[in-house]
Amino acid sequence: MAILTIEELAARLPQHQAIAGLDLGTKTIGVSVSDLGRRFATPRDVIRRVKFGADAAALLGLAVKEKIAAFVIGLPVNMDGSEGPRCQATRAFVRNMGEKTNIPFVLWDERLSTVAAERALIEMDVSRKKRAERIDSAAASFILQGALDRLTSLAKDGASAD
Repeated sequence: MAILTIEELAARLPQHQAIAGLDLGTKTIGVSVSDLGRRFATPRDVIRRVKFGADAAALLGLAVKEKIAAFVIGLPVNMDGSEGPRCQATRAFVRNMGEKTNIPFVLWDERLSTVAAERALIEMDVSRKKRAERIDSAAASFILQGALDRLTSLAKDGASAD
């Protein structure tokens, strides 16, 4: 398994396979999956964290079921650009996943993704209780949608360079 930049991923992605977005929390993993055309991110049920082995098995099961070509995982960078303990935990999680799969990971700056997800859920008039249940997967969708938009932009730039 490799950790790729979004540009490296764009060059390697096979056609007609989905990408998963992940928002790694201490109690849950928010999950979102793209369509096969990689235009839209759709939230999925969160994965309740148990221990690494079970978490990895759940992600790999999702990868098989959804035909996942890559994971885009939110990197919780501080607002000033520095990396704290949550970034270290995310990087460790990705390193450990590398021992279990060859599916590449992209680390995606997730600053304000949870804030944006919360606002979107409030605008949709989702109750506070339901927001708490859905926030992690909604944040994963914001992370994934940002990556999908960047992949689309890279594809357009590549097509216009030809």
